Amino acid sequence: MPLSPDHALEGRDTPIPISGIHLVNGHAMQPPWPEGMEEIVLGMGCFWGAERLFWQLPGVHVTAVGYAGGVTPNPTYEETCSGRTGHAEVVRVVFDPREIDLETLLRVFWEAHDPTQGHRQGNDIGSQYRSIILTTTPAQRETAQRSLEAYASSLSRSGKGEVTTEIEPLEAFYYAEEYHQQYLAKNPGGYCGLKGTGVSCPLG
Repeated sequence: MPLSPDHALEGRDTPIPISGIHLVNGHAMQPPWPEGMEEIVLGMGCFWGAERLFWQLPGVHVTAVGYAGGVTPNPTYEETCSGRTGHAEVVRVVFDPREIDLETLLRVFWEAHDPTQGHRQGNDIGSQYRSIILTTTPAQRETAQRSLEAYASSLSRSGKGEVTTEIEPLEAFYYAEEYHQQYLAKNPGGYCGLKGTGVSCPLG
């Protein structure tokens, strides 16, 4: 059940301040993006490991972690963890489709987490850890839906559970605190909870 606005935390009008510069590649983390770039927002559990996964891919221009898919404007990490914002921990992935296509990004997304777990990823439990794809164009949504159906079929043949991943248009992306941006570059031995199902995705 999505969180009702009546039960959501109020949030704030002012965005959480960040440096705006990606620690790993030095690119700007806020728009406008260079011409020809596309963006998609992906949630697959704790955003620390998820962000590192995508910034390492050739063709990805920049990444940032944040909160999306919920109700509360400009939430804090603590508010998001309370379950009363409706948001998931997500990664904004800005990519050059001439160098890496959306199917490849989605294959990485599906194979790096377990999209059958509902409101959890492994030991990380709560609605903020749910699997979610937030698209920025109708074409992305169609591609994402096809990828879900293809991976769900592969999981079913392997005896896995049903996919619980949400696919929705992106309404708003709120940056997480600076502490969380490129966290595993700042803390190389830090926690990374990513764990896939071991089932290959027939995409890309």
